[in-house]
Amino acid sequence: MLDTSRETAPAATDAPDEEPRGCLFALSQPPLMIFLGVIGCLLLVASVHDLFLL
Repeated sequence: MLDTSRETAPAATDAPDEEPRGCLFALSQPPLMIFLGVIGCLLLVASVHDLFLL
């Protein structure tokens, strides 16, 4: 008879409760948000300069 009981977890699924981290996790990191904020401010300053000062 075939033994279907498992004593140890397979290596491919070490942590089944851990979810894969995606884009929203990356966007929640402070260094990335600071970088994107600086780039956004530079774009805003450049567009205001083009619209009102040129």
